[in-house]
Amino acid sequence: MPCISLRKAVTFFVLFAAIFESSLASILAVDYGSDWIKASLMKPGVPFDVLLNKDSKRKIQSSVAWKKDERLFGSDAANIASRFPQDSFSSLKYLQGAPFNSDIVTYFTSISTAQISETDRKTVALKQSDGTEWSTEELVAMQLSYIKKLAEDLAGESVHEVILTVPPYFSQLERDSIADAIEIAGLRTLALVNDGTAVAVNYAMTRTFSTTPEYHVIYDAGASSTRATVVSFAAAEDPKTKASYTQINVLGVGYDRNTGGTELDLRLRDILIDSFMSKHRRDIRKDRRAMAKLWKEAGRVKAILSANSDATSTVESVAFDIDFKTKVTRSEFEDACKDLHSRFARPIYDALANAELSLTNISSVILTGGNSRTPMVQTAVKAAVGEDRIALNVNADESAVLGAALYGASLSRQFKTKDIRVTDVLIHDIQASYLASNPGARTIHTTVLPAGSRHGARKTLTFKRKEDFSVILNYPDEVMSGFPREILEAKIVGIPKAIDNLTERGALDPVIKATVVLSESGFVSVGDAIAYGEIKDDSITGKLKGLFGGGGDQVPLETDVDEGAPKDEKIEKDKKDKAKKPLGKDQNTIPLEVEIVYNSQGPLSLVAKRAARERLRALDNMEMSRQLREEAHNTLEGYLYKLRDLLDDGPETPFMKCSQSSERQTLSNKLLETIAWLHDERDTADTVQLWEKRSVLETLEKPIVHRYKEIESFPQALNNSQKWNWSTRLFLTQARENITADAIAGVPSKWTSQELDALEKALKEHESWLHDGVERQKRTKMNEDPAIETKDMQQRAKTLEQHLQRLVRRKVPKVKKTPAKPGDADGSSSTEPTQAPGDSDRQPGHDEL
Repeated sequence: MPCISLRKAVTFFVLFAAIFESSLASILAVDYGSDWIKASLMKPGVPFDVLLNKDSKRKIQSSVAWKKDERLFGSDAANIASRFPQDSFSSLKYLQGAPFNSDIVTYFTSISTAQISETDRKTVALKQSDGTEWSTEELVAMQLSYIKKLAEDLAGESVHEVILTVPPYFSQLERDSIADAIEIAGLRTLALVNDGTAVAVNYAMTRTFSTTPEYHVIYDAGASSTRATVVSFAAAEDPKTKASYTQINVLGVGYDRNTGGTELDLRLRDILIDSFMSKHRRDIRKDRRAMAKLWKEAGRVKAILSANSDATSTVESVAFDIDFKTKVTRSEFEDACKDLHSRFARPIYDALANAELSLTNISSVILTGGNSRTPMVQTAVKAAVGEDRIALNVNADESAVLGAALYGASLSRQFKTKDIRVTDVLIHDIQASYLASNPGARTIHTTVLPAGSRHGARKTLTFKRKEDFSVILNYPDEVMSGFPREILEAKIVGIPKAIDNLTERGALDPVIKATVVLSESGFVSVGDAIAYGEIKDDSITGKLKGLFGGGGDQVPLETDVDEGAPKDEKIEKDKKDKAKKPLGKDQNTIPLEVEIVYNSQGPLSLVAKRAARERLRALDNMEMSRQLREEAHNTLEGYLYKLRDLLDDGPETPFMKCSQSSERQTLSNKLLETIAWLHDERDTADTVQLWEKRSVLETLEKPIVHRYKEIESFPQALNNSQKWNWSTRLFLTQARENITADAIAGVPSKWTSQELDALEKALKEHESWLHDGVERQKRTKMNEDPAIETKDMQQRAKTLEQHLQRLVRRKVPKVKKTPAKPGDADGSSSTEPTQAPGDSDRQPGHDEL
């Protein structure tokens, strides 16, 4: 039994440690943009800030590239696009979840020099110059894995959970794509949060609000698109805990998926192309390197024109060995983009219309996103809302990622942050489609989640069915040209058997109920389905319940149950769905099986994700092996140069003085042999061989190095040993005097004569050993092994020191006072010494710890 109890205790401790460790896990927040990635790490004890890359930059370019066999990220990847245009991949956000034949893929090919191909899922893969293909999810996963490594280096531990920002207009296909990339990268999706909502959280973190709602517009001008989000901020009180919190409600969203900083870069690149062709009469549009160079130059010129009226563009050897130079004015640039002016402000009007508010209700328009700094964008927004409503009180680059991190922290109990509660909304209508039950039936479409439905909403559909059937969730309209409207198909099976069982129990007119769920991250699915029938109870108790309206936990039938009537249900985290009750507790319901089937462009299968993860893991391992080999090669090469210099130095160097001619000759021969081997096997030698070659040389050099290190450290070691000899000798003299004085005074002494004799014996042995070693060392030459090792000197001196300290630190024994005996004439008391620790008459069983 004791063994069993111990095993249980150990098991409990392990489980508790695992739970405690997971509760203190770090949370990674990522704002994944078309041009830039920003990240932040939430971890107890780590300052809350933006994550820096290896160059201490606060944002990372959204690029991944290959330079031959070397994989690069960030600015390193973007900078080589002009040299390796087919091996550098940027702006991958456009391709997330995009069908190969969609308009957005066509647009991507106009801004990118990458070569694309179609996958088996009819989505997009990108091809390297050597023919290697990578899916969009794999390339995005590589970038997320790179961010994960940066976060783990900062946290000093593994990072598993991530919260990532997405545009509010992202469809389920696009959200599935980024979720797949997160999983392939070895992370878990804590949540997806709309970027405008994340900025709102960041805005609210340092501000207080009244109970009267404040209305603001979050205007996000990014690289790939322009979004506007109308949000309300208000103070509220929890009815249960009476604690106050800030409530953020998203009321409306407007967007333009084709207007952003990338479109401005495209227009500016076209200006540069037209200028080159007009001067040199040659077409460079099919030259990938030239297009990559001009794309990079367009971004640089755009940044200059944001603060200046004109800019000079210069590109060396842009194509055909021609050095290109031209001047671009801001007016010329703005004229090329004049059709975009109204489109920059359109999302604000759309968001207000969806929120059913007017501009007079808005307190401010908060600008965020890198493109919001562009003068023409600011001019368009100011003209639309008035300059007095423009607010620049958040960091345009970092507010989204910091808000996402704070939102992620609010989902975890380990972080204590300001209590902010968020309600987000769906911006696309979602309908359910199914066949009517009668033969030759038509397809019925029912809107189950209209635009404006809150994230976390649940809708219940009720059907009169006796056979298995399917419900298809889809968008009534295209979310984007070329994107499929179908989201998923939910096959509800097991209906005939469930209906028969309910009928046998006495159920009247059983129906099927299916629950459509919209998650907090914007994913829609059919959560569960049940067969329900109200069972008539003919007993006296049942009749009394019916008479007084008692129905227990029965689910009420809906009035319109012909083909599918939606019904709202409030999510309660602490309350289980009634459809999931065991049959023993609710005889009116029987759970049904729901099989979710996605179309070919839906999320990756488990097998595909596993294969992608293994592929990336193999790539990581290969790169790690290559890195270790390069490190071993560089280390060996540097070591060879060092040995050559030591052997070539003059006779007065420590190495020459402490080495013998035979040793130097052996080392020199092996050095020349290794140099010749490295020259021949530079490209084929593996890591183990490189380290073995160095190990052989180190074995020959080690005795020489050891000699002059011993010579350097000998004086200090000798001084330390002599110091403790002197200290011990001084202590013995004083201690013996104290023993004599204590004996005369009749009081106990701290030490016994035997203890001092033992210490003196140890001292004499140490002095004798040290004297003998020093004399032998005097007769030893510099190029001979030392007669006495400093480590032995240090260890023996330490032993003597510890022996001495045990006696020095001993406390004076206490004197026990005894009361005066009745026969004492003077009434004085006598004293007796107490037993010192370690005396032989200590009571057994009472040893001190």
